[in-house]
Amino acid sequence: MGVGGGTLEFISEMMGSGRRHIHNKKNRKQFQTIELKVRMDCDGCELKVRKALSSLSGVKKVEINRKQQKVTVSGYVEANKVLKKAKSTGKKAEIWPYVPYNLVSQAC
Repeated sequence: MGVGGGTLEFISEMMGSGRRHIHNKKNRKQFQTIELKVRMDCDGCELKVRKALSSLSGVKKVEINRKQQKVTVSGYVEANKVLKKAKSTGKKAEIWPYVPYNLVSQAC
């Protein structure tokens, strides 16, 4: 006796789903920290930026230092998507342009 067509389709779908799942594992985004310079003048600006960035899929943490105009986003995200989302708030935003002090060459 043969196996019914429905059973073969079910098995085929299950096998195909398994392969897609394995394939998606390879394309998983890496955890990273992205620093942005975002113009924020008040609590409302800060809240707007925080809510927008927190809504991105993969974001685990959003830290804001309004005095420095610095936003730090950590998670499984892509820098270009984080920057685009920050700009969507209407605020001027760019990738953090400053080199950390400890990386700057000290001339004697």
